[in-house]
Amino acid sequence: MGQIRIEQMEFYSFHGCFEEERIVGNRFLVDLTMETDMKKAASSDRIEDALNYQTAYDLVKMEMKTSSYLLENIAKRILDALFDSFDQLDKATVKVSKMNPPMGGKIRSISVEISRNA
Repeated sequence: MGQIRIEQMEFYSFHGCFEEERIVGNRFLVDLTMETDMKKAASSDRIEDALNYQTAYDLVKMEMKTSSYLLENIAKRILDALFDSFDQLDKATVKVSKMNPPMGGKIRSISVEISRNA
């Protein structure tokens, strides 16, 4: 087993409970950890034997384009897309952070983190 991490993916997206957030948008960061058996890819040095992290990034990017009210919904959709696309995925954890959320005070970010096993 091994882990693939894609850290600090940055997106400008239109998520939030307030209508203004879905109109104006905000900056979001996504961290992804995927656990998989890496023996075959490590030996063969072939992308066909690996969990393709370019494809994983593209799936995250696609889900970030779909507007949601809640960070929880975004994280779940990302996990669903990953498990639908990768048979070799054993476990994944996704963290979605909204930067400078409009909560009435100075807050760097608010985050939701969800994990799922195959």
